[in-house]
Amino acid sequence: MANVEEKKNELDDKKIFTSNAQRTTTVAKGETIIELKDVTIRFNKNNLKVDNLKEYFIRLVTKQLMFQEFIALKDINLDIKKGEAWGFLGTNGAGKSTLLKVVSRILKPASGTVKVSGTVAALIELGAGIDPQLTARENIFLNGTLLGYSKAFIESKFDDIVEFSELQDFLDSPVKNFSSGMKTRLAFSIATAVEPDILIADEILAVGDMRFKKKCAAKMTAMLEDGTTLLYVSHNIAAVKKQCNKAMWLDHGNVVMVGDADTVCDAFKAEMDAPAPAKTQSKDKK
Repeated sequence: MANVEEKKNELDDKKIFTSNAQRTTTVAKGETIIELKDVTIRFNKNNLKVDNLKEYFIRLVTKQLMFQEFIALKDINLDIKKGEAWGFLGTNGAGKSTLLKVVSRILKPASGTVKVSGTVAALIELGAGIDPQLTARENIFLNGTLLGYSKAFIESKFDDIVEFSELQDFLDSPVKNFSSGMKTRLAFSIATAVEPDILIADEILAVGDMRFKKKCAAKMTAMLEDGTTLLYVSHNIAAVKKQCNKAMWLDHGNVVMVGDADTVCDAFKAEMDAPAPAKTQSKDKK
């Protein structure tokens, strides 16, 4: 009987997802679903102004093409259980978005290992996966395909996506004419059409009206109750406290603190509220 049930679930997954990487995880609630060990991300920062291919190749051949190494994340260790809600705090450039891109399989670490199980719906950048030249209707199918959904599944969820996004009157309008809030509605509605094992939201809900933000927060809460794992980045500390039970504070690619959301948020807020150190004034020349 158990084998029959497993076979049925596998068939259901095949109707929804076109990629094996997007099939539902077998990880039980409370077990590790995301594991990062000693993850380091390096970027090459080019300070030279090279504006054509000829100059680029000349510098490359003559070994005059110099890069400065930039460490975006350094030796990050993270163990996230299925069903947990994690908030990531830090100032701009701390490495929060980079960390989420690692989990989303967008970036490959220079060193360390990353293990992610199950389906991932990533809302990392406003407009990512959305073609501004296409209509909202066409983008629902395009974005859904990029997330690994089958055409049959997108068609079955089409009305639900449109209803949640509240874009009924703009379905056949080019997305390039949409406001930032309308793009957010569209992207969030598509990403949450099926409850993923892991939902990643990176400051995408910073735009949009208050009513839709509350609607999205309620949707995320419902998904958490059903076992979805949440990775959430926001500069709104109150929102992180409300939505998450765990938090990580990053600063220039390094981990400052990891723990329960209230403790980490309070420590981060205290640091941000502290007066800036006074600038040392140079002594007057005699």
